[in-house]
Amino acid sequence: MKILVIEDEKAAAKRLISLIQQEIPTAAIVAQIDSVKKSVAWFQENTSPDLVFMDIQLADGLSFEIFEHTKVSAPIIFTTAYDQYAIQAFKVNSIDYLLKPIDAEELSAAVEKYQSYHQAHSAPKPEQPDLSQLQQALQMLQSPGYKNRFVVKVGEHIKAIPVEEVLYFFSQEKMTYLQTHAGKHFIIDYPLDQLEEMVNPAAFFRISRKYIVRLSAIDDIITYSSSRLKLKLKHSDDSDVLVSRDRVTDFKQWLDQ
Repeated sequence: MKILVIEDEKAAAKRLISLIQQEIPTAAIVAQIDSVKKSVAWFQENTSPDLVFMDIQLADGLSFEIFEHTKVSAPIIFTTAYDQYAIQAFKVNSIDYLLKPIDAEELSAAVEKYQSYHQAHSAPKPEQPDLSQLQQALQMLQSPGYKNRFVVKVGEHIKAIPVEEVLYFFSQEKMTYLQTHAGKHFIIDYPLDQLEEMVNPAAFFRISRKYIVRLSAIDDIITYSSSRLKLKLKHSDDSDVLVSRDRVTDFKQWLDQ
């Protein structure tokens, strides 16, 4: 059985692959991919796997974008950190959904569901997911009151940045910026204190007076002292990104949710 894993968080990918190998010892992990762009290229250059485990939020955008650029005929088990009840709204578009952190029993049940489907439909694969339904469901997953996009000024132009494209927010010289997956940063009109209330706490964490970060923005976490942590962030030259001492415990709990 050939399985493709699409997941941008190294720790999550490692755990998922370990659980898959425990559940299906004969499974071959054909690749582990961390972005929309690389996923599109992989599907265009390789034969279809038997099953795909696909994270919804990837390093360069939402995995739904993959279906806009290439055909995916393999059955899919999505993984997500979103609310399990809202997920029920669009389960019909895939074999199953697993809520992070992934539980071994739930993965086992999802694999059994795939095997039952495969036996009942030995010839055809599941149809290409309906993108309109997936995008509509994503809107349902956004908690009420949290911002979906931020308006920024680019020269004489105005641009809307979807919150899914934001890696982190930071303050510098009395200005507030947002940093994107694409490596660009923009000035925004909100202070970090206000932004902290605007974004979903399941997706973003205020690590200090200077930074609000998304998990996928973190390249490395280093023990700085007995009570401090230092982060290495994507697209950042700041070598002194520290988790405030009074936030370390909450930060670790947020990582482990």
